[in-house]
Amino acid sequence: MEKLITNILLSLGIHKTNLGFHYLKKALLLCFQNEDFMLCYIRLFGEVAAYYNTTADNVDHCIRSVVKKCYYYGNPKLLGDIAGYTLDKRPTNSAFIEILFHYLEKLSKTPTL
Repeated sequence: MEKLITNILLSLGIHKTNLGFHYLKKALLLCFQNEDFMLCYIRLFGEVAAYYNTTADNVDHCIRSVVKKCYYYGNPKLLGDIAGYTLDKRPTNSAFIEILFHYLEKLSKTPTL
């Protein structure tokens, strides 16, 4: 799953040089371990912050920065394709995580030939 998340983030134009890349990747991995995190993003960001020895506010800010970069400068067409609908405005952090989570979940359940 880690490799799949990394490939999707890179394809969206989110680079490993951004802290938000790593925070977002960890957040998605945590959501796959426990979907209850999808109900409480404050708790999710707190877990990511504890892992990286930072604050939940910093995690929120860094993820927001990479979402913004993806939407305005990265690959917004791919993001729309992943979402399955046209994104008229930049998604929130929670919407972005949810879009990626459901897409990755669908990919992980697709049988390979």
